Amino acid sequence: MTDLNAGNRGAATGTGDRSRPRAALPALCLTQVTSWGILYYAFPVLNPQITADTGWPTGATTAAFSAALLISALAGIRIGRVLDHRGPRIVMTSGSILGAVSILVIATAPNLTVFAAGWLLAGLAMASTFYLPAFAALTRWWAPDHVRALTIVTLAGGLASTVFAPLTAALANQLSWRATYLVLGGILAVVTVPAHALALNTPWPKAPPPATAHTDRSAASVTRSRPFWMLAASLTLSAFAMYAVVVSLVPLLLERGYTTTQAAWALGLGGAGQTLGRTLYATLARHTGVTMRTTALVALGSVTTAALALTPGPYALLVTFSIAAGTVRGNMTLLQATAVTDRWGTTHYGRLSGLLAAPGHVAAALAPFAGAVLASPLGGYPHLFGLLAAASVIAAALALNTLPRHTGA
Repeated sequence: MTDLNAGNRGAATGTGDRSRPRAALPALCLTQVTSWGILYYAFPVLNPQITADTGWPTGATTAAFSAALLISALAGIRIGRVLDHRGPRIVMTSGSILGAVSILVIATAPNLTVFAAGWLLAGLAMASTFYLPAFAALTRWWAPDHVRALTIVTLAGGLASTVFAPLTAALANQLSWRATYLVLGGILAVVTVPAHALALNTPWPKAPPPATAHTDRSAASVTRSRPFWMLAASLTLSAFAMYAVVVSLVPLLLERGYTTTQAAWALGLGGAGQTLGRTLYATLARHTGVTMRTTALVALGSVTTAALALTPGPYALLVTFSIAAGTVRGNMTLLQATAVTDRWGTTHYGRLSGLLAAPGHVAAALAPFAGAVLASPLGGYPHLFGLLAAASVIAAALALNTLPRHTGA
Protein backbone atom coordinates (compact mmCIF):
# COMPACT_ATOMS: atom_id res chain seq x y z
CA MET A 1 0.00 0.00 0.00
CA THR A 2 1.24 3.47 -0.86
CA ASP A 3 2.83 5.29 2.09
CA LEU A 4 1.35 8.76 1.81
CA ASN A 5 3.10 9.86 5.01
CA ALA A 6 6.65 9.35 3.88
CA GLY A 7 8.78 12.00 5.51
CA ASN A 8 11.10 12.51 2.59
CA ARG A 9 8.15 13.41 0.39
CA GLY A 10 6.93 15.94 2.88
CA ALA A 11 10.31 17.59 2.75
CA ALA A 12 9.36 19.14 -0.54
CA THR A 13 7.00 21.41 1.30
CA GLY A 14 9.35 21.98 4.14
CA THR A 15 6.88 20.42 6.56
CA GLY A 16 7.79 16.75 6.80
CA ASP A 17 5.74 13.82 8.04
CA ARG A 18 4.85 15.45 11.36
CA SER A 19 2.86 18.17 9.58
CA ARG A 20 0.45 15.61 8.19
CA PRO A 21 -2.38 14.58 10.51
CA ARG A 22 -2.40 10.81 10.17
CA ALA A 23 -6.15 10.55 10.60
CA ALA A 24 -6.94 13.23 8.01
CA LEU A 25 -6.95 11.01 4.93
CA PRO A 26 -9.32 8.30 6.25
CA ALA A 27 -11.45 10.95 7.95
CA LEU A 28 -11.86 12.95 4.74
CA CYS A 29 -12.75 9.77 2.86
CA LEU A 30 -15.54 9.11 5.34
CA THR A 31 -16.81 12.67 5.50
CA GLN A 32 -16.86 13.16 1.72
CA VAL A 33 -19.03 10.08 1.29
CA THR A 34 -21.37 11.24 4.03
CA SER A 35 -21.54 14.94 3.14
CA TRP A 36 -22.09 14.40 -0.58
CA GLY A 37 -24.48 11.54 0.02
CA ILE A 38 -26.77 13.49 2.36
CA LEU A 39 -26.47 17.10 1.22
CA TYR A 40 -26.52 16.32 -2.51
CA TYR A 41 -27.53 12.83 -3.60
CA ALA A 42 -30.48 12.38 -1.25
CA PHE A 43 -32.43 15.20 -2.91
CA PRO A 44 -32.94 13.67 -6.41
CA VAL A 45 -34.30 10.54 -4.74
CA LEU A 46 -36.62 12.35 -2.31
CA ASN A 47 -37.84 15.20 -4.51
CA PRO A 48 -40.68 13.26 -6.19
CA GLN A 49 -41.99 12.31 -2.73
CA ILE A 50 -41.54 15.89 -1.46
CA THR A 51 -43.61 17.38 -4.26
CA ALA A 52 -46.27 14.68 -4.05
CA ASP A 53 -46.66 15.15 -0.28
CA THR A 54 -46.59 18.95 -0.14
CA GLY A 55 -48.03 19.98 -3.48
CA TRP A 56 -45.07 22.30 -4.02
CA PRO A 57 -44.12 22.60 -7.72
CA THR A 58 -41.18 20.51 -8.85
CA GLY A 59 -39.62 23.61 -10.38
CA ALA A 60 -39.82 25.41 -7.02
CA THR A 61 -38.26 22.63 -4.94
CA THR A 62 -35.55 22.12 -7.55
CA ALA A 63 -34.93 25.88 -7.59
CA ALA A 64 -34.33 25.76 -3.82
CA PHE A 65 -31.77 23.00 -4.34
CA SER A 66 -30.17 24.97 -7.17
CA ALA A 67 -29.99 28.02 -4.91
CA ALA A 68 -27.98 25.95 -2.43
CA LEU A 69 -25.47 25.09 -5.14
CA LEU A 70 -25.32 28.74 -6.20
CA ILE A 71 -24.58 29.85 -2.63
CA SER A 72 -21.92 27.14 -2.46
CA ALA A 73 -20.28 28.47 -5.62
CA LEU A 74 -20.16 32.08 -4.40
CA ALA A 75 -19.06 31.19 -0.87
CA GLY A 76 -16.32 28.95 -2.28
CA ILE A 77 -14.38 31.98 -3.57
CA ARG A 78 -14.01 33.42 -0.07
CA ILE A 79 -13.50 30.01 1.52
CA GLY A 80 -10.62 29.32 -0.89
CA ARG A 81 -8.74 32.34 0.46
CA VAL A 82 -9.43 31.33 4.06
CA LEU A 83 -8.15 27.83 3.36
CA ASP A 84 -4.87 29.13 1.90
CA HIS A 85 -4.13 31.02 5.12
CA ARG A 86 -5.84 29.09 7.95
CA GLY A 87 -6.37 25.53 6.79
CA PRO A 88 -9.43 23.25 6.75
CA ARG A 89 -10.26 22.41 10.38
CA ILE A 90 -12.45 25.34 11.40
CA VAL A 91 -13.99 25.63 7.93
CA MET A 92 -14.97 21.97 7.66
CA THR A 93 -16.10 21.53 11.27
CA SER A 94 -18.32 24.60 11.10
CA GLY A 95 -19.66 23.42 7.75
CA SER A 96 -20.57 20.04 9.21
CA ILE A 97 -22.53 21.65 12.03
CA LEU A 98 -24.28 23.97 9.61
CA GLY A 99 -25.07 21.04 7.33
CA ALA A 100 -26.85 19.14 10.10
CA VAL A 101 -28.82 22.26 11.05
CA SER A 102 -29.81 22.87 7.42
CA ILE A 103 -31.15 19.32 7.04
CA LEU A 104 -33.19 19.81 10.21
CA VAL A 105 -34.70 23.00 8.78
CA ILE A 106 -35.48 21.30 5.47
CA ALA A 107 -37.08 18.30 7.15
CA THR A 108 -39.36 20.38 9.35
CA ALA A 109 -40.17 23.17 6.88
CA PRO A 110 -43.87 24.09 7.15
CA ASN A 111 -43.85 25.93 3.84
CA LEU A 112 -41.80 26.44 0.71
CA THR A 113 -40.13 29.61 2.03
CA VAL A 114 -38.63 27.85 5.04
CA PHE A 115 -37.72 24.88 2.83
CA ALA A 116 -35.76 27.25 0.56
CA ALA A 117 -34.09 28.91 3.56
CA GLY A 118 -32.91 25.51 4.73
CA TRP A 119 -31.32 24.90 1.35
CA LEU A 120 -29.54 28.27 1.45
CA LEU A 121 -27.93 27.16 4.73
CA ALA A 122 -27.10 23.85 3.08
CA GLY A 123 -25.27 25.76 0.34
CA LEU A 124 -22.89 27.28 2.88
CA ALA A 125 -22.37 23.81 4.34
CA MET A 126 -21.57 22.40 0.89
CA ALA A 127 -18.93 25.06 0.26
CA SER A 128 -17.33 24.25 3.61
CA THR A 129 -17.41 20.45 3.46
CA PHE A 130 -17.31 19.28 -0.15
CA TYR A 131 -14.23 18.73 -2.31
CA LEU A 132 -12.75 22.26 -2.32
CA PRO A 133 -11.61 22.32 1.34
CA ALA A 134 -10.67 18.64 1.25
CA PHE A 135 -8.57 19.14 -1.88
CA ALA A 136 -6.90 22.23 -0.40
CA ALA A 137 -5.97 20.26 2.72
CA LEU A 138 -4.52 17.33 0.78
CA THR A 139 -2.71 19.50 -1.77
CA ARG A 140 -0.91 21.39 1.02
CA TRP A 141 -0.29 18.49 3.43
CA TRP A 142 0.64 15.82 0.86
CA ALA A 143 2.53 17.75 -1.84
CA PRO A 144 4.28 16.61 -3.97
CA ASP A 145 2.30 13.34 -3.71
CA HIS A 146 -1.04 15.09 -3.52
CA VAL A 147 -2.47 13.35 -6.61
CA ARG A 148 -2.33 10.03 -4.77
CA ALA A 149 -4.09 11.48 -1.74
CA LEU A 150 -6.65 13.22 -3.95
CA THR A 151 -7.30 9.96 -5.77
CA ILE A 152 -7.92 8.08 -2.54
CA VAL A 153 -10.39 10.67 -1.25
CA THR A 154 -12.24 10.90 -4.54
CA LEU A 155 -12.37 7.12 -4.79
CA ALA A 156 -14.22 7.17 -1.49
CA GLY A 157 -16.31 10.20 -2.43
CA GLY A 158 -17.43 8.46 -5.61
CA LEU A 159 -19.30 5.98 -3.43
CA ALA A 160 -21.56 8.70 -2.01
CA SER A 161 -24.38 8.05 -4.47
CA THR A 162 -23.75 4.30 -4.38
CA VAL A 163 -24.29 4.29 -0.62
CA PHE A 164 -26.81 7.05 -0.05
CA ALA A 165 -29.11 6.93 -3.09
CA PRO A 166 -30.27 3.35 -2.33
CA LEU A 167 -30.19 4.03 1.45
CA THR A 168 -32.36 7.11 0.99
CA ALA A 169 -34.79 5.16 -1.22
CA ALA A 170 -34.97 2.37 1.37
CA LEU A 171 -35.67 4.84 4.19
CA ALA A 172 -38.25 6.65 2.08
CA ASN A 173 -40.08 3.38 1.45
CA GLN A 174 -40.59 3.02 5.21
CA LEU A 175 -40.71 6.65 6.38
CA SER A 176 -41.98 10.01 5.18
CA TRP A 177 -39.53 12.25 3.35
CA ARG A 178 -39.35 14.43 6.48
CA ALA A 179 -38.45 11.54 8.74
CA THR A 180 -35.96 10.29 6.17
CA TYR A 181 -34.20 13.65 6.15
CA LEU A 182 -34.16 13.71 9.96
CA VAL A 183 -32.43 10.33 10.03
CA LEU A 184 -29.93 11.46 7.40
CA GLY A 185 -29.26 14.72 9.27
CA GLY A 186 -28.46 12.74 12.41
CA ILE A 187 -26.01 10.60 10.46
CA LEU A 188 -24.38 13.72 9.02
CA ALA A 189 -23.85 15.25 12.47
CA VAL A 190 -22.58 12.08 14.16
CA VAL A 191 -20.12 11.21 11.40
CA THR A 192 -18.72 14.50 10.11
CA VAL A 193 -18.56 16.94 13.04
CA PRO A 194 -16.18 14.92 15.26
CA ALA A 195 -14.22 13.65 12.24
CA HIS A 196 -13.39 17.15 11.05
CA ALA A 197 -12.81 18.56 14.54
CA LEU A 198 -10.44 15.80 15.65
CA ALA A 199 -8.73 14.52 12.50
CA LEU A 200 -7.75 17.92 11.07
CA ASN A 201 -6.21 19.20 14.31
CA THR A 202 -2.71 19.92 13.00
CA PRO A 203 -0.94 23.27 12.40
CA TRP A 204 -1.41 24.51 8.85
CA PRO A 205 1.96 24.57 7.02
CA LYS A 206 3.08 27.54 4.97
CA ALA A 207 2.64 27.37 1.22
CA PRO A 208 5.65 25.89 -0.60
CA PRO A 209 7.78 28.21 -2.76
CA PRO A 210 7.17 28.10 -6.52
CA ALA A 211 8.89 25.06 -8.03
CA THR A 212 9.33 26.39 -11.56
CA ALA A 213 9.31 29.69 -13.37
CA HIS A 214 5.81 29.31 -14.74
CA THR A 215 4.34 28.90 -11.25
CA ASP A 216 5.97 32.13 -10.07
CA ARG A 217 3.01 34.24 -11.08
CA SER A 218 0.59 36.18 -8.97
CA ALA A 219 -2.93 34.87 -8.62
CA ALA A 220 -4.20 38.09 -10.22
CA SER A 221 -2.09 37.65 -13.35
CA VAL A 222 -3.24 34.05 -13.75
CA THR A 223 -6.91 34.95 -13.43
CA ARG A 224 -6.53 37.61 -16.13
CA SER A 225 -4.99 35.17 -18.61
CA ARG A 226 -6.80 33.72 -21.60
CA PRO A 227 -6.06 30.05 -20.73
CA PHE A 228 -7.61 30.53 -17.27
CA TRP A 229 -10.86 31.89 -18.66
CA MET A 230 -11.02 29.36 -21.49
CA LEU A 231 -10.54 26.62 -18.91
CA ALA A 232 -13.20 28.15 -16.70
CA ALA A 233 -15.60 28.32 -19.66
CA SER A 234 -14.94 24.71 -20.64
CA LEU A 235 -15.36 23.38 -17.12
CA THR A 236 -18.47 25.52 -16.64
CA LEU A 237 -20.30 24.09 -19.65
CA SER A 238 -19.13 20.61 -18.76
CA ALA A 239 -20.30 21.01 -15.16
CA PHE A 240 -23.70 22.24 -16.30
CA ALA A 241 -24.18 19.17 -18.47
CA MET A 242 -22.71 16.75 -15.94
CA TYR A 243 -24.78 17.87 -12.97
CA ALA A 244 -27.96 18.22 -15.00
CA VAL A 245 -27.50 14.59 -16.04
CA VAL A 246 -27.01 13.48 -12.42
CA VAL A 247 -30.12 15.24 -11.11
CA SER A 248 -32.23 14.43 -14.19
CA LEU A 249 -31.34 10.73 -14.42
CA VAL A 250 -34.06 9.69 -11.95
CA PRO A 251 -36.88 11.58 -13.74
CA LEU A 252 -35.53 10.34 -17.11
CA LEU A 253 -35.96 6.74 -15.99
CA LEU A 254 -39.30 7.44 -14.31
CA GLU A 255 -40.52 8.97 -17.59
CA ARG A 256 -39.49 5.76 -19.34
CA GLY A 257 -41.57 3.65 -16.96
CA TYR A 258 -38.99 2.45 -14.45
CA THR A 259 -39.63 2.50 -10.69
CA THR A 260 -38.10 4.92 -8.19
CA THR A 261 -36.02 2.09 -6.75
CA GLN A 262 -34.70 1.13 -10.19
CA ALA A 263 -33.88 4.76 -10.92
CA ALA A 264 -32.14 5.16 -7.57
CA TRP A 265 -30.01 2.09 -8.22
CA ALA A 266 -29.06 3.39 -11.66
CA LEU A 267 -27.99 6.66 -10.07
CA GLY A 268 -26.15 4.82 -7.30
CA LEU A 269 -24.29 2.52 -9.67
CA GLY A 270 -23.22 5.61 -11.58
CA GLY A 271 -21.40 6.50 -8.38
CA ALA A 272 -19.60 3.16 -8.57
CA GLY A 273 -18.55 4.21 -12.06
CA GLN A 274 -17.08 7.38 -10.56
CA THR A 275 -14.93 5.23 -8.29
CA LEU A 276 -13.81 3.14 -11.25
CA GLY A 277 -12.93 6.28 -13.20
CA ARG A 278 -10.79 7.64 -10.41
CA THR A 279 -8.69 4.48 -10.31
CA LEU A 280 -7.81 5.15 -13.94
CA TYR A 281 -6.89 8.83 -13.66
CA ALA A 282 -3.27 8.45 -12.52
CA THR A 283 -2.54 6.21 -15.51
CA LEU A 284 -4.32 8.61 -17.83
CA ALA A 285 -2.32 11.54 -16.43
CA ARG A 286 0.98 9.72 -17.02
CA HIS A 287 0.20 9.05 -20.68
CA THR A 288 -1.52 12.25 -21.78
CA GLY A 289 -0.80 15.95 -21.75
CA VAL A 290 -3.06 18.28 -19.84
CA THR A 291 -4.80 19.66 -22.95
CA MET A 292 -5.46 16.26 -24.52
CA ARG A 293 -6.67 14.88 -21.20
CA THR A 294 -9.08 17.75 -20.60
CA THR A 295 -10.50 17.69 -24.13
CA ALA A 296 -10.90 13.92 -24.25
CA LEU A 297 -12.71 13.65 -20.92
CA VAL A 298 -15.14 16.45 -21.70
CA ALA A 299 -15.86 14.89 -25.10
CA LEU A 300 -16.48 11.48 -23.53
CA GLY A 301 -19.01 13.14 -21.25
CA SER A 302 -20.91 14.19 -24.37
CA VAL A 303 -20.86 10.63 -25.71
CA THR A 304 -22.31 9.08 -22.53
CA THR A 305 -24.99 11.77 -22.25
CA ALA A 306 -26.02 11.20 -25.86
CA ALA A 307 -26.20 7.46 -25.21
CA LEU A 308 -28.62 8.02 -22.33
CA ALA A 309 -30.68 10.34 -24.53
CA LEU A 310 -31.00 7.84 -27.37
CA THR A 311 -31.51 4.60 -25.45
CA PRO A 312 -34.97 3.82 -24.01
CA GLY A 313 -33.90 0.43 -22.67
CA PRO A 314 -33.42 -2.26 -21.63
CA TYR A 315 -32.76 -1.32 -18.03
CA ALA A 316 -29.39 -3.12 -17.89
CA LEU A 317 -28.12 -1.10 -20.84
CA LEU A 318 -29.21 2.17 -19.23
CA VAL A 319 -27.40 1.16 -16.06
CA THR A 320 -24.30 0.44 -18.15
CA PHE A 321 -24.46 3.92 -19.66
CA SER A 322 -24.97 5.42 -16.18
CA ILE A 323 -21.84 3.63 -14.99
CA ALA A 324 -19.94 4.87 -18.06
CA ALA A 325 -21.10 8.43 -17.38
CA GLY A 326 -20.01 8.02 -13.78
CA THR A 327 -16.59 6.84 -14.94
CA VAL A 328 -16.16 10.07 -16.88
CA ARG A 329 -17.40 12.13 -13.90
CA GLY A 330 -14.88 10.38 -11.67
CA ASN A 331 -12.03 11.37 -13.95
CA MET A 332 -13.40 14.91 -14.25
CA THR A 333 -13.32 15.35 -10.48
CA LEU A 334 -9.58 14.66 -10.40
CA LEU A 335 -9.03 16.68 -13.56
CA GLN A 336 -10.60 19.68 -11.83
CA ALA A 337 -8.70 19.01 -8.62
CA THR A 338 -5.36 19.11 -10.46
CA ALA A 339 -6.22 21.75 -13.09
CA VAL A 340 -4.51 24.54 -11.15
CA THR A 341 -1.40 22.62 -10.11
CA ASP A 342 -0.93 21.18 -13.61
CA ARG A 343 -0.83 24.69 -15.09
CA TRP A 344 0.13 27.20 -12.39
CA GLY A 345 1.52 25.31 -9.37
CA THR A 346 0.29 25.05 -5.78
CA THR A 347 1.18 28.42 -4.23
CA HIS A 348 -2.27 29.98 -4.72
CA TYR A 349 -4.18 26.71 -4.95
CA GLY A 350 -7.11 27.64 -2.71
CA ARG A 351 -7.75 31.02 -4.27
CA LEU A 352 -7.30 29.93 -7.90
CA SER A 353 -9.32 26.76 -7.40
CA GLY A 354 -12.13 28.72 -5.79
CA LEU A 355 -12.19 31.22 -8.65
CA LEU A 356 -11.90 28.52 -11.31
CA ALA A 357 -14.63 26.41 -9.74
CA ALA A 358 -17.05 29.26 -9.04
CA PRO A 359 -18.61 29.58 -12.53
CA GLY A 360 -18.78 25.80 -12.80
CA HIS A 361 -20.53 25.62 -9.46
CA VAL A 362 -22.94 28.33 -10.58
CA ALA A 363 -23.68 26.27 -13.70
CA ALA A 364 -24.10 23.17 -11.55
CA ALA A 365 -26.43 25.17 -9.30
CA LEU A 366 -28.59 26.22 -12.23
CA ALA A 367 -28.50 22.81 -13.90
CA PRO A 368 -31.16 21.05 -11.77
CA PHE A 369 -33.60 23.96 -12.10
CA ALA A 370 -32.85 24.44 -15.78
CA GLY A 371 -33.29 20.73 -16.42
CA ALA A 372 -36.66 20.65 -14.70
CA VAL A 373 -37.85 23.76 -16.54
CA LEU A 374 -36.52 22.79 -19.99
CA ALA A 375 -37.58 19.14 -20.04
CA SER A 376 -41.24 19.87 -20.79
CA PRO A 377 -40.87 22.44 -23.61
CA LEU A 378 -38.11 20.31 -25.16
CA GLY A 379 -40.49 17.36 -25.31
CA GLY A 380 -39.18 15.27 -22.41
CA TYR A 381 -36.00 14.27 -20.65
CA PRO A 382 -34.45 12.39 -23.62
CA HIS A 383 -34.44 15.65 -25.59
CA LEU A 384 -32.98 17.47 -22.59
CA PHE A 385 -30.13 14.94 -22.51
CA GLY A 386 -29.53 15.57 -26.21
CA LEU A 387 -29.15 19.30 -25.52
CA LEU A 388 -26.74 18.56 -22.68
CA ALA A 389 -24.65 16.36 -24.98
CA ALA A 390 -24.36 19.28 -27.41
CA ALA A 391 -23.22 21.58 -24.60
CA SER A 392 -20.43 19.13 -23.78
CA VAL A 393 -19.26 19.16 -27.40
CA ILE A 394 -18.81 22.94 -27.16
CA ALA A 395 -16.99 22.53 -23.85
CA ALA A 396 -14.56 20.07 -25.45
CA ALA A 397 -13.78 22.57 -28.21
CA LEU A 398 -13.03 25.28 -25.62
CA ALA A 399 -10.71 22.91 -23.75
CA LEU A 400 -8.29 22.95 -26.70
CA ASN A 401 -7.25 26.50 -25.72
CA THR A 402 -6.51 26.11 -22.02
CA LEU A 403 -2.73 25.67 -22.03
CA PRO A 404 -0.41 28.41 -20.70
CA ARG A 405 2.39 29.04 -23.20
CA HIS A 406 5.11 27.90 -20.81
CA THR A 407 3.51 24.51 -20.06
CA GLY A 408 3.93 21.34 -22.11
CA ALA A 409 0.81 19.95 -23.80
